Parts: sequence; C-alpha cells; structure tokens
Amino acid sequence: MSFDPVFTFGTLGAAALVGLGFSQTIKEPSSQFGDPVVLSELVVLEPSSFNHPLPGEFLKDGHPAPGPVLEETLHAPLEIMKFQVTALDYDRFVADGVCKPADSRLAGDVPVTGVSLFDAEAYAKWLSARTGEAWRLPTDAEWAYAAGERFRGDIEAGEADPANPAKRWLKQYRNEAALGRKPDPEPRARGAFGLNSKGVADIAGNVWEWTSTCYTHTSISSDGASIGSSVDNCGVHVVEGFHRTYMSNFIRDGKSGGCAVGTPPDNLGFRLVRDRRGFLQAALHRLGLT
Repeated sequence: MSFDPVFTFGTLGAAALVGLGFSQTIKEPSSQFGDPVVLSELVVLEPSSFNHPLPGEFLKDGHPAPGPVLEETLHAPLEIMKFQVTALDYDRFVADGVCKPADSRLAGDVPVTGVSLFDAEAYAKWLSARTGEAWRLPTDAEWAYAAGERFRGDIEAGEADPANPAKRWLKQYRNEAALGRKPDPEPRARGAFGLNSKGVADIAGNVWEWTSTCYTHTSISSDGASIGSSVDNCGVHVVEGFHRTYMSNFIRDGKSGGCAVGTPPDNLGFRLVRDRRGFLQAALHRLGLT
C-alpha cells in the first residue's frame, strides 16, 4: 500500500504514526523563517535480527584479523530518513546562527556535504529543539540494517602473516581495486542513486554518512570465538558508504585525510533517525512526569 501524505500535527500526535513512511510538516510558531519546516520522508523498518560484521580494528594473537560477525537485534522500529539531509535543510540550520556553513557551497535539493561529525550532531540537536522530537545519527548497526543489500563492511584482507605484514596490505589493496569504485566527486540531486530493497534512497552512493559509533580497538581470542578486551576511540567515528571506513570527528572533507581504511570518501554527509524512545522521554519531561 502506498502512503505518502503530508501531516501537520503537534508533538504528541506524532506518536500515533508508527510503521508508516511519510513526509512530515511541523509548524514552528517561533521560527524566523515563517514557513513550516518540511522534514525528509521517513522509512520505518520493523524490528529484526541480522548478522553484522563488527566495526573497528581487531587483533588476534597480537596481529590484525578480520572483525567477527555477530547477531545484532533491533528491538524497536527504526525510523530513518529516506534521503540524506540536503543543502537546503542545512542552510536553514546555518541561518539560525547555530553553525558555520558547510565546506561545500552547493544549494538546494542535493545532499549537504563538507560536514564533520560535530556538524552532524549539532544539526540533530537543532532539529530536535525545533520539532520537539528526538533526532540523532544512526549507529553503525542501524545504518547497515537500513542499507540492506547495499551494505559493505570493511575491506578485509584476512589475517596477517607475522613473517610478512606487507602481504595483508597488498591483499587489502587488491580487494578494494576489485570493487571497481571510480572517483565520483560531484554530489547529485536526491534520489539519483535510487532506492534499495527497503525503500531507503541513495544508500552507498557518492555521499558517505556519519554514524554515532566510535572506532574500537579489540582483542579477540585465538580461536576467534570471544572478545578479550575492547577500547573505544571516540575521537574517530564509523563512516558508511561504498564500504565502511573511519574518520576523525573534525574532518569535513574525506579527501583531505583522516581515512583509516581504503581510499578516501568522495563526500561526507549524513541522515538521521527519529528516536521514539528519546521523544517519549522528552515529552514526559515537558509534562513534568519525569
């Protein structure tokens, strides 16, 4: 069934719209812009379990090894933006005096690019304040679930050869070359890369997306069956796109450096998820119930 109306409603009225993808209009009486904010359509995905390769750096017996694949479970519906945040969306944020402009000077209905993790998080905080709802970056696992068949994890090269570490790097280079990725630096209008099987647009196109997941250094057991220790490095976050990689939080242009795995991303952008649990907590707090 197709369902794509535009709604105007208050904060509490939004709670009834679970399980539908829709365009949402929120009125802002105090907005300096006058017109209501039109948010991206949301794709709502049912809770599920799926196998997912963990992100980060993994060591087995002191040598690099592929990340383990574990079962991830999403216990609540995932409400994720169908499209990436656009330059027009971001310009409203900048005009409100919250953040400096993106490094890219594009305008209109193209994904905003040239933004850091800090920029993306500030936008989510601003949008939450504007709408009275809870918006945030997706986790690595949430993004992978929404990406479906278009998700590609780290470029793996197998386990390291202690006698010749260069072999692993060479294999990793060959594996990336075999993917056939070509430079594609110019962001395109939203929808240019089509929909995946879950109805999410432009996944794994030429705009790579920030997530809220920190880079981790993890030791795994000799048999690969368990994790011994794990240390988060939250100065670096997971970025998802043509394949998974890792970027320093302050980087706005992936090509300028800071990429830990593979060739640099063509562009850095983001999309958000609406956090129903965060929304309910905020609503209860406003009502004085928490």
